[in-house]
Amino acid sequence: MFTIDRSRGSWTYPFALIWIGQAFSLFGSGLAGFTIIWWLTTTTGSATVLATATLVTLLPGILIGPLAGALIDRWDRRTVIMIADLTGALGAAALAWLFWIDALAIWHVYLIMALRSLGGAFHWPAMQASISLMVPERHLARIGGLNQMLQGATNIAAPPLGALLIAIWPLHVLMMIDVVTALVAITGVGLVRFPRPSLTSSSTGRRPQGVTAEMLDGLRYIWRWPGLIMIMGMAAAINLLLTPAFSLLPILVTRHFGGGALHLAWMNAAEGAGLVLGGLAIGIWGGFRRRIHTVVLGLIGLGISILIIGAAPATAFMLALAAVAVVGVMSPVVNAPLMAIVQSVVAPEMQGRVFTALGSVSMAMSPLGLVIAGPVADALGVQVWYLLGGSVCLLITLLVLAVPAVRNLEDHPRDRREDVVVQQSDVAAPQRQV
Repeated sequence: MFTIDRSRGSWTYPFALIWIGQAFSLFGSGLAGFTIIWWLTTTTGSATVLATATLVTLLPGILIGPLAGALIDRWDRRTVIMIADLTGALGAAALAWLFWIDALAIWHVYLIMALRSLGGAFHWPAMQASISLMVPERHLARIGGLNQMLQGATNIAAPPLGALLIAIWPLHVLMMIDVVTALVAITGVGLVRFPRPSLTSSSTGRRPQGVTAEMLDGLRYIWRWPGLIMIMGMAAAINLLLTPAFSLLPILVTRHFGGGALHLAWMNAAEGAGLVLGGLAIGIWGGFRRRIHTVVLGLIGLGISILIIGAAPATAFMLALAAVAVVGVMSPVVNAPLMAIVQSVVAPEMQGRVFTALGSVSMAMSPLGLVIAGPVADALGVQVWYLLGGSVCLLITLLVLAVPAVRNLEDHPRDRREDVVVQQSDVAAPQRQV
């Protein structure tokens, strides 16, 4: 088992072991996700069905987010990540079996997607909270960029490969690929000893009694920072419009542009190529010295490119394809530095609660958008959501620049920055360094 000690520079090898395992899992999930979305599209052709599928993946995180955060800060985060990956593997195995016996129904997809999302509600904040303890602060934005690049590489490779494999392999084989890659990720995490934060409450100096008390402690912690609260509100406004827009991308491709599976794969691949370029740029460059300036740059590019997607006529598929690529580029330019800001200012022992609260609140408007999106898109066209979403991104850019609590959030001092202990339940292992 490998130990991470960022103070001695020995964090790179064990972190790479985790990162590579998660890369395999992300690729498998991308392949499985494309397969399921295309099956829903070709089986039903309904924007409402696709919107509902996205809705059931969002609700678990929204409903249990704050509670999950308190549990993540209480539990061993490595174990949480491994169980979450295992939940995804079991869900993929169930889908593979249902495909194999030709018994898959839409409600099966909804149920299994919800269960996988439940695992993700624990996985993402546990991983993000752990990264801030594994990686030196000066590299946080770069790691965020590399993670976005990994997402982009998956978007490039998984959809075209999925479109190809759908034509030559039975669908249950594609789902089993997700099972295998999830097991690879579990192995990588299991081989590394994670740093652990202090178990005391940041606001009281002692650990609260009970999960509910810890959850409330996390909410009080966030409430002290108007900048964090405003960021949650801005993210909620964006998600109200952009989550429905991009969940309905298959409908935009098939109805508006008259395309097929290959055209959808090219859209996903274009976004993935953009994510790779943007993530690579942030990984190498790191962004402006003031991270919020990098966020502003990304929001401007994001807003303009989304407006272009919505305004592209039916004969201008290539224009929309290029705009989707720009969306991909700008996503890590926004997300990586913003995540680095939160990781650098929030106390380590509070990060599970803070990340889940941010995620829950910011995504809380997405279900409302999805409930409205399906019927409206069926009646008026999907483009309206892109036009509204791009406009909101540009308006939020002005708010970020105008409100000091947001503009100066990264100047907030971090509480008990190095108050970290290593879990003692594992057998000591020699440190490895690249």
